[in-house]
Amino acid sequence: MNQKLLYRNSLALLYQKYPEAAAALACGILLCGGWLALHFGGVGVALLLLSAGYCIGGYQSAKEGLATLWEEKELDVDLLMIVAALGAAALGLWQADYFLIIDGAVLILIFAISGALEDIAMQRTDRNIRTLMAVTPDTARAIVGGEEREIAIAQLQIGDIVLVKPGELIPTDGEIVEGKGSVNQAPITGESLPVDKTIGDRVFAGTLNGNGVLRVSVDRAPESSLIQRVIRLVEQAQTDAPPSQEFIEAFERTYAKVIVAVGLLLAWVPPIWFGWSWETTIYRALIFLVVASPCALMASIMPALLSGIANGARQGILFKNGAQLEKIGTVKAVAFDKTGTLTTGDIQVKRIIPASGYSESEVLRLAAALESCSEHPIGEAIASTAKAQSLSWEAATQVQAQTGHGISGEVGDEKIWVGKSSFLRDIVPELPQELCQKSACLESVGQTVVWVAKSGKIIGLISLADTLRPHARPMMKRLKKLGIQQIVMLTGDNQQTANSVARELGIDRFYADLLPEEKLTVIRQLQKQYQTVAMVGDGINDAPALALANIGIAMGGAGSDVALETADIVLMANRLEKLDRAIELGRRANRIIKQNMAFALGFIALLLIANFAGSLNMPLGVMGHEGSTLLVTLSGLRLLKNWD
Repeated sequence: MNQKLLYRNSLALLYQKYPEAAAALACGILLCGGWLALHFGGVGVALLLLSAGYCIGGYQSAKEGLATLWEEKELDVDLLMIVAALGAAALGLWQADYFLIIDGAVLILIFAISGALEDIAMQRTDRNIRTLMAVTPDTARAIVGGEEREIAIAQLQIGDIVLVKPGELIPTDGEIVEGKGSVNQAPITGESLPVDKTIGDRVFAGTLNGNGVLRVSVDRAPESSLIQRVIRLVEQAQTDAPPSQEFIEAFERTYAKVIVAVGLLLAWVPPIWFGWSWETTIYRALIFLVVASPCALMASIMPALLSGIANGARQGILFKNGAQLEKIGTVKAVAFDKTGTLTTGDIQVKRIIPASGYSESEVLRLAAALESCSEHPIGEAIASTAKAQSLSWEAATQVQAQTGHGISGEVGDEKIWVGKSSFLRDIVPELPQELCQKSACLESVGQTVVWVAKSGKIIGLISLADTLRPHARPMMKRLKKLGIQQIVMLTGDNQQTANSVARELGIDRFYADLLPEEKLTVIRQLQKQYQTVAMVGDGINDAPALALANIGIAMGGAGSDVALETADIVLMANRLEKLDRAIELGRRANRIIKQNMAFALGFIALLLIANFAGSLNMPLGVMGHEGSTLLVTLSGLRLLKNWD
């Protein structure tokens, strides 16, 4: 009794999880029963079993095929398979050759098995993506009135404090307000090593707190957390068909009509011209319907692209859709923003050089009064340095920033300007010669110089420097090995600074002193020359260039809304070294797609030749057709595997 119950439960579980596999299994059992019945002379029982097998195994294909015919007035391969199977059955009944009905049942069975295997393969791809993302707990330890209380994630509000103990998943995006620990961010960013976090650092839902007790202040609604946004983007990537897939689907509809027309023609021409019997002609025409169907061709693209998307997500590379995975495999030129992309973005004040009669602290204090109102990395570095030196300043008023130039405002009764030398020349016609020489010297070694003026007079300059990403130079060499024809750097910094960085990294060309809109002009020029151009930036001030480029790649997607919304691809961990992996992933995907399509078309041609040579029966034709479909599907899944 227990064994029977276990058996029924197993079948129910199989049907619930894999309904197409359950239908294929039932069809196979009925087919075997019908074949045995025919061998032992039970024609009536055999026909009953085979009819049930036709209905169960072919139900899904018939349903989808008829729905397409009814709703879209189009033929598809599912309906062609059903027509071929029913044709074989009708021919078998007509000739009283009941083993032809077996041939049709084999067609139904193998088609059902193929559909089941493809469904399992797609579920595996989906599972690989989901296991990367769906790692958030259902509840959180909220601190309410000084007491710990376990509540549902959906009930968390912005400003709530949640407690995260060692070994627990962080339930929501937020900022650490107490404690420190080592957090494993691999599910979000692909980083192989845990990251040390302390007060003021951001943490993300779905990451694992390795040690230390953390108190985290919720700073966004749970449904807007980074991991939920990534899940939505991945789901969109699975449903958005790339151009190649859309072309194949459109081709398939026309191709199906051609197959039907040729099949009908084959049913009439050979008996008249070649003297074939009607039975032979119809049988060959039915086999033609099977082997000429483009199932393998249809399966050549999406499994490979979905596998590539899953592989990338596992490594912290987020492709928004399959089209971007295809495109990045064809990229010929790459343009990089400098600050925050080729460099760490951690800008620090190196020197403060006051003009005669002024002190370093006065220059820094007045510059900080204005720059504290700016969100630019240079402004933040100046303000941070002033705070570190315990300087205080009066709040600036009438502050106006000119993107790419500088900032101006009033501090007390004094008018203050901070920015590039070109910005200050409109205020002070002649810059002090001594400071100009020092500025040129600092810029020649890659430092950025900011000039400070008060009441129309230069009072000093501040030099700042960023550090290059350690993987930037090796990355340029790897890009060249991948066949990238042109590597370009775009920056708003001056010529000397840009030249120093470009020379150190081995970049082909650079464009300096660029405003955001001027970067668009460079991207357009590159597109005319190289067709497919990728732009790599920080996703904020480079948003227009990211949007214009054929492929926009954002650094630092973790927490950046603009990066997730604007870019086509996001390097989730600020890891520049993942760029060549993304390009190689795209190129491997394109190679696999081309291999699959060549194999599919070649195999169709081979089966057609064998059919008209008279050496192919229905079961072998079905096995060849569905086997090739399964092979290209499995071939596409090769991209799930990492490579060295």
